Amino acid sequence: MSELLKVEHLKKYFIKKGIFGSKTTTVKAVDDITFSLYKGEVFVLAGESGSGKSTIAKLILKSIQPDSGKIIFENQEIDNDEKNLKKIRMNCQMIHQDPYDSINPRMKIGDIIAEPLEIHNLGNKDERLQRVREVLQEVKLEPSDEIIKKYPHMLSGGQRQRVVLARALSVKPKIIIADEPVSMLDMSIRAEMLELMHDLQKKYQISFIYITHDLATARYFGQRIAILYLGKIVEIGPINNVLLKPRHPYTQALIDAISEPDPSNLHKEKKIRINEPIEIDVYQGCRFRSRCPYLMDKCKVEPKLERIADGHFCACYAELD
Repeated sequence: MSELLKVEHLKKYFIKKGIFGSKTTTVKAVDDITFSLYKGEVFVLAGESGSGKSTIAKLILKSIQPDSGKIIFENQEIDNDEKNLKKIRMNCQMIHQDPYDSINPRMKIGDIIAEPLEIHNLGNKDERLQRVREVLQEVKLEPSDEIIKKYPHMLSGGQRQRVVLARALSVKPKIIIADEPVSMLDMSIRAEMLELMHDLQKKYQISFIYITHDLATARYFGQRIAILYLGKIVEIGPINNVLLKPRHPYTQALIDAISEPDPSNLHKEKKIRINEPIEIDVYQGCRFRSRCPYLMDKCKVEPKLERIADGHFCACYAELD
């Protein structure tokens, strides 16, 4: 597979000010992140809230500026030049978590989907309308001629998320960043939405960056996965290798927390291999050591990502099976 997007040593720190003049702290939201996305691949960024997943998405789209690092799209570094920004923003579209907030409630559905076409000057009015009809059919919102006249409040949550997907597809992007796209949907609708995205990804060979905390949906949809903890990648590799043979304690804890649809689990105590956090500077040494059940002295020095199998890397000193 050819490399489509590369993120190199990306960093973004935020200054958190204390109240009433108390000391300020630095939050290392994204700290030296490197990964590649290949053509037609689904790459998963997984981790709990606050791990830096959504910040990485914003940095790729240049909606916020990185402190350092590079974003390379089709072998060209994306800087703040207007032409470069237009290139990445047309070829890399975003699906947000909340369909209620990510579309304008005062615009009709047809105008919402046509808006990216207008921004990028694609086609005339009739061609844009035809494209809107096409993508509505692709996301199974029909009859399209009725849907385009409706307002968002006239649709269900699942339908609104399909509108967001249709808007992303309208400009025929090479990459879609899906930030928790099904987390606010009902379970039955969630499965339908995932299957739809999976089918469209295969049909058009779109590359996805799928952001989630749900490892069950990640395994269904993804091909490679990076596990993030406090702005760092702690494990990365082919999704079956990472999820079936996890080598980092944090990955193990995430998997242990997954609920399995087995009635016997109702009375079964779930053992999650994670400790209550201890008071240490989390940015010194291994980020996870304040909660790690395998803590050792050398964890005071930050571990590097080391290769443990073909394409599978882990940043941990513990030798886990």
